[in-house]
Amino acid sequence: MAVTHPPLMAPPASQAGRLATATRVLGWVLLPGALVALFMALVYAPPEATMGEVYRIFFFHMPANIVSFVLFFVAFVAGITYLRTGNALWDRWGASSIEVGILAAFIGTITGSIWARPIWNTWWTWDPRLTTMSILLLTYAGYMMLRGALDDPGRRARYSAIFAILAFVNVPLVYFSTRILDRTIHPVVFAGENPEAKGDMALTAAMDQALLVCMIFGLALFVYLLFQRVLLAQREADVEQLRLHLQEAEDA
Repeated sequence: MAVTHPPLMAPPASQAGRLATATRVLGWVLLPGALVALFMALVYAPPEATMGEVYRIFFFHMPANIVSFVLFFVAFVAGITYLRTGNALWDRWGASSIEVGILAAFIGTITGSIWARPIWNTWWTWDPRLTTMSILLLTYAGYMMLRGALDDPGRRARYSAIFAILAFVNVPLVYFSTRILDRTIHPVVFAGENPEAKGDMALTAAMDQALLVCMIFGLALFVYLLFQRVLLAQREADVEQLRLHLQEAEDA
């Protein structure tokens, strides 16, 4: 007896077309945006009072980490919405957000390690922020392994949505690790400083402006990558749907 698979509910052509158009426009905007962000980070912002020039990696490190949190939140919302609606489009947005979020978190971790070597004389230490970030990366790597282990589209989407919802609990833990845990070498840049944190930064108005520009550019860059990944996921879904229909035809 042949097994009939439900349709994957591809988005209307108009939606896919608008997303493709937005992606192209954003890609062109990113070209001058990259030059502006580099100028602000490497030229406009003055040297930091205690760290000198090496602190400039902060303008790439922090946006990457913040954007990864935003993308994991998108996956969290997409997971809830998929469980409520059953629309596979939300599964594609969730999976794409986590893939791009892992890339952003990895960049944030690597740049942080490079920054730490000349400032704290170590590439890595089991600091609360670094430890919780490692757990975060391993958790979402588990998400990708789960998706690769399931062939049935419905089960894969359902289990992935549940995993994405549960995994998001790690994000607040990473954010608050330097605020609630003692003996951290990681600076607390925004409000709520931990008196045990080391390496406080003296941010000037020019530094704040450079950070804002780099944050906007970093968000735009990873939104562009997210859009590209969603478009690719839609094409992958079309191929998968065709494969399932051909399999059903062979079994009939």
